[in-house]
Amino acid sequence: MSDAARSSIPPVAIVGAGQWGTALAQVLCAAGRPVRLWARDPGLVARIAGEHRNPAYLPGIPLHPDIAVSHDLGGTLAGAAVVILAVPSHGMAATARRCRDHLAEGCVVVSAAKGFDAASGSTMTQLLREELGATCSPRVAAMSGPNIAIEIARGLPAATVVASGDPTVAAFVRDVLTGTQLRVYSSADVVGVEYGGALKNVVAIAAGMGDGLDAGDNGKAALITRGLAEMTRLGVRAGAQPLTFAGLTGLGDCVVTCTSPHSRNRRLGEAIGRGQTLAEVEAGMFMVAEGVNAARGGQALGRRFGVETPIVDQVCAVLFEGKPIAEAIGDLMNRDARDELAELRLPGAPEVIVAPAASA
Repeated sequence: MSDAARSSIPPVAIVGAGQWGTALAQVLCAAGRPVRLWARDPGLVARIAGEHRNPAYLPGIPLHPDIAVSHDLGGTLAGAAVVILAVPSHGMAATARRCRDHLAEGCVVVSAAKGFDAASGSTMTQLLREELGATCSPRVAAMSGPNIAIEIARGLPAATVVASGDPTVAAFVRDVLTGTQLRVYSSADVVGVEYGGALKNVVAIAAGMGDGLDAGDNGKAALITRGLAEMTRLGVRAGAQPLTFAGLTGLGDCVVTCTSPHSRNRRLGEAIGRGQTLAEVEAGMFMVAEGVNAARGGQALGRRFGVETPIVDQVCAVLFEGKPIAEAIGDLMNRDARDELAELRLPGAPEVIVAPAASA
């Protein structure tokens, strides 16, 4: 792409040079987008700028030389049409406050985190609207999907979803971010996209626990399927559209996070399944596994909305109460029998009618 063509494309600013933020900068630069990447650590800025590498988060992957990396937050955000906050959920509020006075008029702010606020249970877009104020609130969006960062950084094909309550905002971000390696879809279902992105991490921890116990593929398939049902029940009660959970940010993200060897949440669950404690696993992890806080948040939301969350509840019992995994599996398997689609039907949908057995 020529310099003239590149200059006509709205600049994208990415706040956070961790694994996901750097991977996004890589794929967007490869698609010809002008990308600015902000890193908190000046030493990391120097390595990305000088060596075109991020050895801590993406070891062995050469980075695109056109990534403009900086420690200057104001300079990174100046004039950017799209600002992506690629920071963990626990740092989203503080990051938004730092960015607030540097955002260009009319820019769209996109959360790339998958989790709930630990203190309030809010989604990331709810948090951003509170922190950024009424002027910016209509232009807040969420990004989520089956996006293993290291694969995206390597240029492997992937797809994701950008959601906003304003369809024109979602479509704008979609069109700015879409390239040949990352296909972006738009959605108006912000609640569904964010609930799917957060809750699938809890299901992935459960899947990893099963892997640690060698519980088998049948059990994992059942867990993923019933986990999706649980995510859908809770999301719909919070205002989401049920079909969102059959899409990229529900089914797609849940499958990859429950099965990929690169999934931090699955690996955390697997280590616990093999006998480590949560504290031991987290002490040895360099990057955040969002599913731990999402488990607490999901359980609290289930109680608030009066929704059954048996998988989330058992994950919490194992993580925070020391419950044996085998006992948790037993409690899930011994729940009362029910119709598979109970609590998932749309209002007015017909009930399943079971014909009586024919007399002999």
